[in-house]
Amino acid sequence: MLTQLVIFDLDGTLIDSLGDLADAMNAVLDTRRFPVHPLDSYRHFVGNGIEMLVRRALPSAVVNESNVAEFVGLMREEYSTRWLATTRPFPQIPELLATLLSRKIQTAVLSNKPDSSTRTLVGQLFPDHPFVSVRGERNGVPRKPDPTSTLEIISELEVSPQKTVFVGDTPIDITTGTKAGARTVGVAWGFREAHELLDAGADHVIHRPLELLGFLEGTARGEARP
Repeated sequence: MLTQLVIFDLDGTLIDSLGDLADAMNAVLDTRRFPVHPLDSYRHFVGNGIEMLVRRALPSAVVNESNVAEFVGLMREEYSTRWLATTRPFPQIPELLATLLSRKIQTAVLSNKPDSSTRTLVGQLFPDHPFVSVRGERNGVPRKPDPTSTLEIISELEVSPQKTVFVGDTPIDITTGTKAGARTVGVAWGFREAHELLDAGADHVIHRPLELLGFLEGTARGEARP
């Protein structure tokens, strides 16, 4: 089956943003003398939006609605000062996007990052790539793994779910794509291990971005797992 649309997660899939997210959150924690966390811990803190990141990073004894709301605001402010300090596209991502474009496969981005931040990051880091849709977390719209935004993108582009591939680095992304009826590809270079993505039901897991092309070619020939 020919693929007409690939929807990408952003953080941990297209871009390596873990260092900037961790540095910003640790800076906020340090202002209150709360314990900071090693970089690797943030692999399991991120993915569910900024509020969940704050809840996971704060000491459990101080997690309440008031403190979470305060630290979400502090985190947004701190991250806005350093969101491009070290964040860059992963190796091979620009080449992958260029190849998909040359093959007339549409590409979109769906993130649990705030919508404005998502659009800004994509615009800064991929200024020359024509994504057909870029969306982050929006008021009144449930975030991933709810499939609402994914289905909106598919519907607006008049593409069937069966001809859509959802690519992401966390079980949340795999669940999102599955609920929307799309095929799913987990990426092992992001914030989670390959076995977590397979356990979540990923149709395939890749270890380098350009391997996605092999998956797409295989499914076009009718192979379930190239």
